[in-house]
Formats: sequence, structure tokens, C-alpha cells
Amino acid sequence: MASKGVVSGFEAFAFEHRALPELDLSEVDLSCTVFGHRLRAPLLISCMTGGTPAARQINERLAAVAQERGLAMGLGSGRALIESPDSIETFDMRAVAPDIVLLANIGAVQLNKGYGVAECRRLVELLRADALVLHLNPLQEALQPEGDACFRGLLRQIARLCAEAEFPIVVKEVGWGIAPGDVRALFDAGVAAVDVAGAGGTSWSEVERYRIAEPWRARIAAAFAGWGIPTAQCLIEARKTAPTEMLIASGGIRNGLDVAKAIALGADLVGVAGLFLRAADASFETANELAQELVETLRIAMFCLAARTLADLRTVRLIGHPETSRAFCHPQRSRKAAESKDEARE
Repeated sequence: MASKGVVSGFEAFAFEHRALPELDLSEVDLSCTVFGHRLRAPLLISCMTGGTPAARQINERLAAVAQERGLAMGLGSGRALIESPDSIETFDMRAVAPDIVLLANIGAVQLNKGYGVAECRRLVELLRADALVLHLNPLQEALQPEGDACFRGLLRQIARLCAEAEFPIVVKEVGWGIAPGDVRALFDAGVAAVDVAGAGGTSWSEVERYRIAEPWRARIAAAFAGWGIPTAQCLIEARKTAPTEMLIASGGIRNGLDVAKAIALGADLVGVAGLFLRAADASFETANELAQELVETLRIAMFCLAARTLADLRTVRLIGHPETSRAFCHPQRSRKAAESKDEARE
């Protein structure tokens, strides 16, 4: 169920090819460190599923891919596990992937529904996770007849959890993006990372439209098919307001070049969901091949940009709209450019 009338925004950018990269392809290093663990590539298999027999097979395949390729992985909402402990086999992937960065996940709104640090700690401990993702989905909850739309005071609850938890807290949207003011507020509340999860990929309003029985409610959901902030825009604005914090970009990532663009625009980690879900539904081999494709496309792109490391990739020139120039994408450069202009005027 893809968004309609809104795209991720990465298609607006292109790289400046380097015909003389002065680099050997074998020297390109994609590795990065997340929550104290080394990844072989800056890829996150985003939070998707759990709690059903079908979810167990999908998660096992995805976990095996993450283990083999050295990637991070998120699990679907653990509310089902907290409320039905016998669903543990559909979530617990440590036997399959003992070494990966693994993220547990729960709806942030549950903090307003009686969940606290004890429940969150229990979820992280049960799954032997490295961090906890709190997902924000106000539009989805508002569209669901059975939804929990009590988001008042939620930032205060997130700050309380961050202060009391012994594990990192990540906050993500589910596909409509996080505006820069909210990004800043979340980091000020103490979160370890923000996944902007912008528009341009899966649309959960469209998913809900097909779940809703009443035609009038379905028409309301349909009105939001083009809702949200494009992922590239979210990322650029988030990096301006959070120059040094950890940002994850997800939402409409279609291939390895989108991964490269996301990193060049300021992402520390790039999440992919829909592509991996469809691949894992087919087979482990299909999902593993997809991971290899994404990683190798990123590697070759970096080679052709003379970027040996991910840090180098964040300095390359992107061709796009004037307002998304190199200086705009890199806050430190933007400040230096502004200071130079001020000196010139003086």
C-alpha cells in the first residue's frame, strides 16, 4: 500500500560523478558503529512484524540476512508479546542472529495507556535487544475505529522513560515524517536517535482504508493517501536542527542509490522495510540477495564519488534544488558560509 501523490524526494537529487576517484574499489569501507556495535553497512531492516505464525518465518529470514550481512534489524510492535507472552517465538530472533544490532519496538502511545519503564524493560530483556524503538503513528490511530489517539502529554512520558531506562530509546514515525521542531524536542527529551520515517513509501492510511468496513470511514482514510513530509525533506531539516545527533532515514528507500543519497543528506543509518518484507515473504535467498544488492550498489556509488568512508560520502556534492545545496545539507558548512558572507559584508 504505497503513498499516492507524494514521493520520498530522493529522486530530486543526483550525484556529481568522479571520473578520477583515485581510489580502489576494495578500499571502500561501509562500516559504521551503532549503539556500540559495528555494522558492516549502514542498513537497518526496519521494524515490521511479529505476533503471528507468518511473522515468525519472515522475522527468522530477515534476522538470518542481518546476521550474514552485518546489518541492524528492528522487530514489529512488541505490544502483542507483552499481552500474549506465548507469541515469543515470533519475536525472539537471538538464536538466529546472536550478533546483530536488534531493536525492540512498541507504540509510543502505550506510554499513555499504562505502559511504563517496567514493561519496556521487560520487552527489551525478553528479546535481548540493544535498544527500544517507540513508534509514532497519530494519523493511523486516528483512522482506526479501535485506535488509541490519546497523544496529549506523550513527550513528557518519553522524557521520563529516557531518564529511567538503561537502554537507548529510538523514536520513529511510521511513514508520515517528523518535523524539525519535533525532532529537536525528542532529542532534548533524551532519545538516542530519531528515525524521520518520511512519506513516499508504505502508506498506513491506505492500509487502514482496506481494513475499514464503513464506506464513509474508508473515504476519510483515502483522503490522506498523499499525506506526509517527504523523507528527503525530513532528513535535511532534521540534520539542520540536530547537527550532531543520530538520525535514521527511512520511507520510500527503493535501491542502493537512495541509501547513498540519504547518507549524503545526513543520515547515520538507513532503514528499509517494504523491499525486505516482500523479499522475505518469497524466501531467505531472495531477501539475502536484496541485501547484497543494496550493499554493493552503495559501495559502487561511493567508489564513483571518491568516497572511501561514510564520512567522506557526507561531504560529496549533490545536484538538486538550490535550497538543498551542499551548504544546506551540512549545518557546519552552512554556518561557516554564513560567517564568511558576514565578514565580506563588513
